[in-house]
Amino acid sequence: MSIKEEVLSIAKAAREASAQVAKLDSATKNAILNEMADKILASADYLAEENEKDLVEAKGKGLSSAMVDRLALTEARIQSMAQGLREVAELPDPVGEVAKMYKRPNGIVVGKMRIPLGVIGIIYESRPNVTADAAGLCLKSGNSVVLRGGSEAIHSNMAIGKILKEALENYGVNSAAVSIIPTTDREAVGEMLNLEEQIDVIIPRGGEGLIRFVVQNSKIPVIKHYKGVCHVFIDESADFDMSKNIAINAKVQRPGVCNAMETLILHEGLSDDFIRNILVALSDQGVEFFADDKVKSIYPKCNAATEDDFYAEYLDLRLAVKMAGGIDEAIEHIRKYGSDHTETIVTKDYLNSQKFLKEVNSSVVMVNASTRFSDGGQLGLGAEIGISTTKLHAYGPMGLESLTTEKFIIYGEGQIRG
Repeated sequence: MSIKEEVLSIAKAAREASAQVAKLDSATKNAILNEMADKILASADYLAEENEKDLVEAKGKGLSSAMVDRLALTEARIQSMAQGLREVAELPDPVGEVAKMYKRPNGIVVGKMRIPLGVIGIIYESRPNVTADAAGLCLKSGNSVVLRGGSEAIHSNMAIGKILKEALENYGVNSAAVSIIPTTDREAVGEMLNLEEQIDVIIPRGGEGLIRFVVQNSKIPVIKHYKGVCHVFIDESADFDMSKNIAINAKVQRPGVCNAMETLILHEGLSDDFIRNILVALSDQGVEFFADDKVKSIYPKCNAATEDDFYAEYLDLRLAVKMAGGIDEAIEHIRKYGSDHTETIVTKDYLNSQKFLKEVNSSVVMVNASTRFSDGGQLGLGAEIGISTTKLHAYGPMGLESLTTEKFIIYGEGQIRG
């Protein structure tokens, strides 16, 4: 069987399974999710053995220590996968939820009901725990899923998929509802992106290069998130300690994630001491600065910023720093250089906070809070399939509800249209 035939066969089977999964009641889906969690814990040794194959190959190929670390299925990460599935089981089921009922003048009653999207294709890199996370969210939202992980994690992903499929089979559910593309050949990705009749939406998770490739080559709608160029704007009225704590947390806690701050914008009305002390506090945490001339005149240890620095997603302890004449200039800078991910204003000025919320249209906009809260779990979604910077059909962290759509439902009493 060619790669094209194999991928098509997998997608067709997932499409067939989606009809069964869409009809599962909440109790059955929750029982399957808990069974998946039990099986993952019971198979910890098997998962570790398969994961070791990936780790050995990764080291042999000279992958970075950071990449190897992302691949590793430690005991804690295996437990976390199981716990994540249990947490999804505890979340409210969005499927079948009816809302917005209203009565028309002719007596018909109109409403909307949440339904699954159908078959979701997920293309991702590195971290094998995504296999379990994505499968759990798709199952709970009534969808089948076709998963294509990175070649560097093929043994781990196949092992996790095998365990998840066994749990489905134990409940009489078509195991194609969770399907793994079993080849490392990149041709499989291209074939997957052509299957618009079998797959309803593609969600890529990984670096900007992967996501741009998917967008440029997909015949299927893509929910994308190119990068996270997140901003913190410290307004003239901001409290120093709050500003310092938010800036350090947003940049330093986990600099390699998409909701970390990449540009700090400082109101020029702040005192030189305020600005200098904020930068010293960040510098003490190992942060390197790329700043405009106004900031450099106050803190000469900064590197000179180029235009590219303000577009950059560093994913490292590097930070672009900009001085703004006021909130309008800060908002304009975010519009030009931002990636529609997450922005924060630190301020005591209520009017400025409301102006920022209204005029900044990134997927998450905050007042006096760290950008690191831009996360499905932190925002009360329980879990997330990813963060969308595409305004259609979901925007921001995507939980269960984002993996569904709505259909109109109508109740009548024999009305006919004249």
